[in-house]
Amino acid sequence: MYFAAFLNLQNKTCLVVGGGKVAERRIGKLVRAGAKVTVVSPDLTATLAEWAEQGVIVHRDRQYQAADLAGAQLVFAATNVREVNDRVTDDAKRQGVWVNVADNPDACDFIVPSVVEQPSVHIAISTLGASPSTTKALREALEADLADGGRRFYEQLEHLRGKGLGAGNE
Repeated sequence: MYFAAFLNLQNKTCLVVGGGKVAERRIGKLVRAGAKVTVVSPDLTATLAEWAEQGVIVHRDRQYQAADLAGAQLVFAATNVREVNDRVTDDAKRQGVWVNVADNPDACDFIVPSVVEQPSVHIAISTLGASPSTTKALREALEADLADGGRRFYEQLEHLRGKGLGAGNE
């Protein structure tokens, strides 16, 4: 069972092990959230290499070592090598660092939902790792609904706020 929450990662240290497309998606979200991101991987996508060159992320150009977890508050195992992801998971759990494994929700301390981001609302959607394709389809449908110009969702939100609902911590 999971507890849903939005995390404030501003200036929090996050480690990502892996430098492929899955890692790139995770890192993009972490960077937008203001996290300090370190990536450990001998290979990077072109985008990640550019971010490393620009100083957006820190890149350790080598294989993962347990010492890489020092100071990390969250770790993402995002390689395409099961043994490496398992080692990251075991090390993180031993050191008390929360871990997310891209292709193994059962090994995760937390999962990353699909998020619809609009100016006045963020909506998280998850199937708890059971069906990423369903989560993606739901997110895309909601994004289309919010972008269709009808603003039905926003109007309902504003209506509720007008009645004093929805204020404060949700």
